[in-house]
Amino acid sequence: MVGMLQILTYMLAVYMVLKGVEIFQIGLVSNRESVRKAAMFIGIIALIASIGCAFIFVTWQEEMAMRTAGSL
Repeated sequence: MVGMLQILTYMLAVYMVLKGVEIFQIGLVSNRESVRKAAMFIGIIALIASIGCAFIFVTWQEEMAMRTAGSL
């Protein structure tokens, strides 16, 4: 059961990072210069946040798997 949870957590982490990249790409293709700069800034923040959250989720999941394996 823990292995399946790890796989789902990895899938969530990849999905979150891809969504951050998608938000950044939307900012890159914006037509107006003022909107483009703001959207790129928001995209960069979203990308950094998604990578950070993905790292935290995977770390938590790994710790939980280690504790579960240690208690068996």
